[in-house]
Amino acid sequence: MGTRSLTRFITQHGDEKITITCVYRQYDGYPSAHGKELADFLMSGTMTNGFSSSEEKQFNGLGCLAAQFIAEFKNGVGNLYIHQPDSKDCGEEYVYEVIYKYPEGAFGKPTEDSLTMSCFDVYANTMRFEGKPKEFNTILQTA
Repeated sequence: MGTRSLTRFITQHGDEKITITCVYRQYDGYPSAHGKELADFLMSGTMTNGFSSSEEKQFNGLGCLAAQFIAEFKNGVGNLYIHQPDSKDCGEEYVYEVIYKYPEGAFGKPTEDSLTMSCFDVYANTMRFEGKPKEFNTILQTA
């Protein structure tokens, strides 16, 4: 039996939020495994609106970030699956959300506050974390 989780990738334009995809993880979905890996992955690159030839890892919008996440963590058969954006009730113990707030204007530049994440403990019905990926480790120290 594994610790199942769902990770939703959500775009936000003003007050409107749209889930573009959901990733189901069958085991190691708890905060000290999947949560930490997710936060570390989000911190490993920079959100962009367009991209350059820089050597630095870039995420050209949320679709690019979600695709790179799957490419990074899918290692053969099993464990990680793409699900419908509105998936729920999959036996998940944790639900993670990655939210990308689109910058204002057609050529708006993402800021440090453009990308946030959350971790909801379904069994305890408690929000464990909401904030910037670099702050995620604070919940690991209190667990």
